[in-house]
Amino acid sequence: MTEKLKQLYQEVILRHSKNPVHFAKKTDAPYQLKAYNPLCGDSFEIYVEAGEKGLTALGFHGIGCAISKASASVMVQLLEKQSLAEAAEIVAQFLNMLEAESDERGLKDEMRAFQAVREYPGRKKCVSLAWEEMHHFLEKINA
Repeated sequence: MTEKLKQLYQEVILRHSKNPVHFAKKTDAPYQLKAYNPLCGDSFEIYVEAGEKGLTALGFHGIGCAISKASASVMVQLLEKQSLAEAAEIVAQFLNMLEAESDERGLKDEMRAFQAVREYPGRKKCVSLAWEEMHHFLEKINA
């Protein structure tokens, strides 16, 4: 892992874990997804408002390690206001990036920062937790 990637990883995690995007309970959201990792106890509710124009509003709330919280925050930030197809593409791109070297064109810096987790397989679930739940949601809503 390059020093530049390590620095980006640390910056993104610190920024998003200390000041997560749209981190508040939103119990009136039409869709409330539950992302839970029983191995470590990370648990988030992801609040989704979606319509014909796509994901109109997103938020999340819960408890988790700094990495899982930062990853959920980045997801909310990147997917809000995206069409359902665009959101599905971003989620797939992110999850593929975590698994193996992949086409990095179009990756935002916030996404690229989490490439570092490939060197820490035990933390991969922390990073992918919210993204996997969003992936399942998008598959259902696009069906």
